[in-house]
Amino acid sequence: MLATTLVAIVSVALLWLAWRLVGDSVAAVPQLPPGTLVQVDGVDVEASVLAEHLREQAQQRMVAAAIIAFVLVVAAAGILAWTLTSRVLSPLREITDTARRLSVESLGERIGRVRSRDELAELASTFDAMLDRLQAAFDAQRHFVANASHELRTPLAVIRTELEVTLSDEDADVEELRRMAGVVQDATERAERLVNSLLLLARTDGTELAVTEPVDLVDVVESAWSAVRASAERKDITTDFQLERAVTVGDPALLERIAGNLLENAVTHNVEDGWIEVTTKPWEGPRVALVVRSSGGVIEPETVEGLFEPFRRAGVARTARTGAGLGLSIVQAAVRAHGGTVRAEPVPGGGLAVTVVLPAGA
Repeated sequence: MLATTLVAIVSVALLWLAWRLVGDSVAAVPQLPPGTLVQVDGVDVEASVLAEHLREQAQQRMVAAAIIAFVLVVAAAGILAWTLTSRVLSPLREITDTARRLSVESLGERIGRVRSRDELAELASTFDAMLDRLQAAFDAQRHFVANASHELRTPLAVIRTELEVTLSDEDADVEELRRMAGVVQDATERAERLVNSLLLLARTDGTELAVTEPVDLVDVVESAWSAVRASAERKDITTDFQLERAVTVGDPALLERIAGNLLENAVTHNVEDGWIEVTTKPWEGPRVALVVRSSGGVIEPETVEGLFEPFRRAGVARTARTGAGLGLSIVQAAVRAHGGTVRAEPVPGGGLAVTVVLPAGA
């Protein structure tokens, strides 16, 4: 409608201009003296009357031709605009229909390739890429919630079972009550650790850092090691620290959590009389690295990437009592929040090596 109306307005303006030009052209013809007779088809006609008649004839013919041209131009413009608009907007209708049909249950639907190769095709491609990210996020959320529910169900089931068994025993003495209280305490501590880990993961995953300041990875490692040294000594684990000054910029608490989770995993999943190697050093380019290598069970190379998924453990059942399977997930989220990268690889003979690379600070 807009295109056709615009063409009609321009056509009317052109017709008016043509009318004026024809009138001016006829008026510009030299006039014969008044009373001059002109013979037309054997009939004497006064020159002024003939000139007026010719002027009217020219204008009438111009008007007739102009009306026909006006109708044809406006009709052609309308048909052309309708055809082009329908063809151009057809992919947009497909995008709109697909978006209208989408829901949480039908995120797998895609627009696909559209007939046009213009901005609408780029819009369709961008829309499909957005749907891919949304579907991946929804799938990850479902998986995460299902695993979190399973992990929380275990300590809650332990607590409920212990309470029901103890309360149903009328002859339960103080020793039995203390045993029950100890089991309940262990289960609640495990649930608390899981909830804290979930909160930390939610705080670091995909968010910006609230605090940024220069931090030396040497200080981070030393602080984190003090929390797990006793556990390592109970397993007679041999340690080798090669700590060079490696300054980065970020949140000190999150950086300590990165080192703490790596060292906790290295101790928890280690073997008796095992070993741990911790290295901090400058890395290629303006970056620094933290490397934690440890002995442990044999890990298949194809399962290494899955260790960074929530509630995944290397060689340990998902319902194990030690840990919640969130350690490396939190490490990965915190490293990404600092603009760094993390990778893991199995150690020949058993164990895991994790390398964290972070931007170097001033």
